[in-house]
Amino acid sequence: MLTYGSTDVQELQFTEMKHVVDIRDGQWVDVYVQVETAEPKLIPASIAELGALLIATRDGLLVDIAAQDEGRDCEYQFTESEKAQLRLYFERHVQPALLTK
Repeated sequence: MLTYGSTDVQELQFTEMKHVVDIRDGQWVDVYVQVETAEPKLIPASIAELGALLIATRDGLLVDIAAQDEGRDCEYQFTESEKAQLRLYFERHVQPALLTK
């Protein structure tokens, strides 16, 4: 994770993920993912509950990934490695369900 505009990076390895899907409308789907990490001490102290908001289309195209704190946007962003972990989770656990609806 890194703060917008900062070069100080903490690379998180997600060990557990759970998601909730919210179908926003005929086009967009919001997927909130709760994450647990191998090294909780690497999560910035100002984050109470780390999560991710994955925005996708109804046909399963992942459009955006944003860091969340207690379900709200925060000043942090995920690294490319962290986004790759979330993308893989989406492809394995969320996308198949979207494609069958």
